[in-house]
Formats: sequence, C-alpha cells, structure tokens
Amino acid sequence: MAKKIVTLPGDGIGNIVLPEAIRVLDAVGFKAEYIEGDIGWEFWKEEGNPLPDRTIDLLEEHRIALFGAITSKPKDRAAEELKTELKDKGLVYYSPIVKLRQHFNLDLCIRPCMSFKGNPLNFIRRTEDGGFEEPEIDVVVFRQNTEGLYAGVEWTDPPENVRKALETHPKMEAFRDIPGEDLAISTRIFTRPACQRIITEAFKYAEEFGYESVTIAEKPNVIRETSGMMREEAQKISKNFPDIKLYFTNIDAQMMWMTKNPEDYDIIVAGNMFGDIVSDGFAGLTGGLGFARSANIGKDCAIFEPTHGSAPKYAELEPSIVSPFAMILSTTMMLDYLEEYEMANRIREAIADV
Repeated sequence: MAKKIVTLPGDGIGNIVLPEAIRVLDAVGFKAEYIEGDIGWEFWKEEGNPLPDRTIDLLEEHRIALFGAITSKPKDRAAEELKTELKDKGLVYYSPIVKLRQHFNLDLCIRPCMSFKGNPLNFIRRTEDGGFEEPEIDVVVFRQNTEGLYAGVEWTDPPENVRKALETHPKMEAFRDIPGEDLAISTRIFTRPACQRIITEAFKYAEEFGYESVTIAEKPNVIRETSGMMREEAQKISKNFPDIKLYFTNIDAQMMWMTKNPEDYDIIVAGNMFGDIVSDGFAGLTGGLGFARSANIGKDCAIFEPTHGSAPKYAELEPSIVSPFAMILSTTMMLDYLEEYEMANRIREAIADV
C-alpha cells in the first residue's frame, strides 16, 4: 500500500529541491501518494499566517512530511510585506517550522554530519611533510527541538507583572532603571523530561549504530541552571549505557575543537540554539549545507528537512545550480523512519558514488 506523505516545499529553493528528491524516491521504487500543503512567505503576505490551519490539519491526519525550506525575515520587514488590509492588525510572523515542531512536539532533531569520500568541500588538515590528510567525519547531532531560546517566550517592553517577577532575581538589579521600551528579554527554558528524552535517545542511537561516545555541548559554567540540568541528567542516564563514553564540552570550545579534530566526535547533544550552531559548524566540514539533512521526530509524527534556508537569490536561476543532496538525504532519513532500510542505503550509496 502506498504511503501518504505530506509535502511542504515552502519558499525559494524548497520548490526546486523537493521535486528532485521525489524523483529519486520514485526511481528507487518507493510507493507514495504525495499531498502538498500550504506553507511559507506567500501565505504570510496574503493571509497573515505562514502556516495555515488547513496545513496543520493535513499533518494531524497523515503524521509524516517532507519539508523544503522557509523564508524568515525580521519583525519589521515581515510586517511591511503584509498586504494592505492585513497591516496594523497586530499580526506577528512566527517561523512555521518552529511552530510545527512545537505543535506536534517534534522534540528530537537528529542531524547527521558525515563526509562522503572524494567531496572536494570536505575538511582537510595539513600534515608535517607539507601534504594533507582528510579525516573521516561521522557525527550525529541530537538537538533538543522544542524548548530553549526557540520556545518563543520573549518580550520587548515586558508587561509590568513579568518585569516585577523578573526583578525578584538579584541579577535584574543591573537593569532596574532601564525603561521598558529599551528592554528586550528572551528566555531559555529547559525541562527535565525533555532533557531526559533527548539524552536517552542519543545513547540508544549510539548503542544501536555502534558509536562509542556521547558529548554534551552546552555552557554550564555560565548558563548554570539550564545547561546544568542537561549535564546532571546526562550523568544519570549514562550509567544505563556503561559501554558508551560520556564527555562534556563548552559550546565555544567545541566550535574550535571541531575544526581541529572533527573525527574525535560521535554523538553530540545540545539544546536548541547550541544544537543549531554546532550542527551547522559540522556541516561546514562535510561539504556545507548542501549536504546537511535532518529529522524532526516526535512520539507519533515526523518531518524531514534539509537544514539550509530558502536561498531566494538562487531560486530563480535557470538552469538551477542548487544541489538537492541535502533534501535527498533527508528523504533517506524518512525511509529509515519507515524501516525501508534497503531503499535508504541504495540512495546513500548512489550519492557517495556521485
């Protein structure tokens, strides 16, 4: 029976790479009915909502999607581009992919960063004899996908009750005399259950696929409460996986070490913002964002996407120069999720050959 897959091409090059990925799925023999959903910048401009309710309803029904790319712009520019009758209605643009992650609790973001031998964009390292070596990189980033700085709990000119609550913390004394209109606050929220889930899933993944270590990349020496919770839970959970080593790095140092010895890392776990940063960093060592794929996975719903953006300046080129590899590799993660391992491996092998 053919699977029913929601397709969300979105903006810019999403409309180029997603059809190419479906061509590859057809060629490998995957049987599916593709149902396109409305999402992206045009719907924001025309409807004041980049993620219409009808699209959420589609995913509520089918629970699996392929997503292309999305355009996001700063608050003032987003407001300017609304059609006239929607302006000054209090509408605020919010990233539709972030909203999807939170609505469906797609709390696991899995981002493999693996080098393909022969790719001229791979990381290389100079050797003492004047030559170079190309270490094999095989890192999988587990990014907590629904909390942290991306949870959206933030204010400019916070309401009086919020400000009073915040001022009960002694560190707010430094900001007591700042006028509300000059004060912008974004919160970083971690919960223990979410930390436990992503760390546990990372260790299970390491155990299943033969990785030797899990590294928590956070900043507990400064962001003591949230990063500290992640560290604390990792120490507890690691006791259930005695054959897998547990390491801790500070995110700033991690960004330096990954450009020196990227082959030293196996599974990396981080909160939402740091996970976003470190996964893009490792992507830069394995061919760039044109090879960077990801899975957003919840308990009963999953969305698969490349991690590159909509790249509007490339979207109109004819012929296109955009590589669809990241999107195609994202479909292999969908095939793995559906336990179509043979098809997924054939596609990955074909990309390695190319």
